[in-house]
Amino acid sequence: MSMIQNSGFADPMPIQSQSFPIILSGNDLIGIAQTGSGKTLAFLLPALVHISAQEPVRCGEGPIVLVLAPTRELAMQIQEQFTKFGSKSKISSVCIYGGIPKQYQERDLQGGCDIVVATPGRLIDFLESGTTDLRRVTQLVLDEADRMLDMGFEPQIRKIVGQIRPDRQTLMFSATWPKQVRNMALDFCQMNPIHIQIGDMENNVNDDIEQQIEIVNKL
Repeated sequence: MSMIQNSGFADPMPIQSQSFPIILSGNDLIGIAQTGSGKTLAFLLPALVHISAQEPVRCGEGPIVLVLAPTRELAMQIQEQFTKFGSKSKISSVCIYGGIPKQYQERDLQGGCDIVVATPGRLIDFLESGTTDLRRVTQLVLDEADRMLDMGFEPQIRKIVGQIRPDRQTLMFSATWPKQVRNMALDFCQMNPIHIQIGDMENNVNDDIEQQIEIVNKL
């Protein structure tokens, strides 16, 4: 708790306060909220609790929690938060994404980890090469699901999810709720997932994000 409070999260944001009890009770969740609304901590903190209740991961085993994100930048942001909040509990996480050599990511995966944060394409590469597997995954998070579908990742996502045990817990977060996302939720979630929505269905700018503009005089 001290780490959370020291980071300025003494009071949970709406998406967090509604998500925590649902996720911790083991239910599947569909969360619709704007970008910047605090979705990362909404699934991150329950993931740490979930992992703490599992048998430790051994060297060579795949992760317990898998988080899929659309871009390298978002994956790195999520990984940074997992490292920040999971360090004292000795929970390990690995971030894998394209655009860089595979060797260091491959080494980290083979060493065993509790959490993998990944972009779909690079994860498929490691699954096909046998570097890792998803047999131990009991919690799946799809972050910015609408954006992943807009980027054409649906075939890769379906291929990945097909390798995860059917009794997993599935958590889907999205800024919008189009038909394509609804169809994927029906396919991936167990019967009667709990649906929460923060704000309206329009993709409006989040008023909680403060933006600053600095005017630099021309030299």
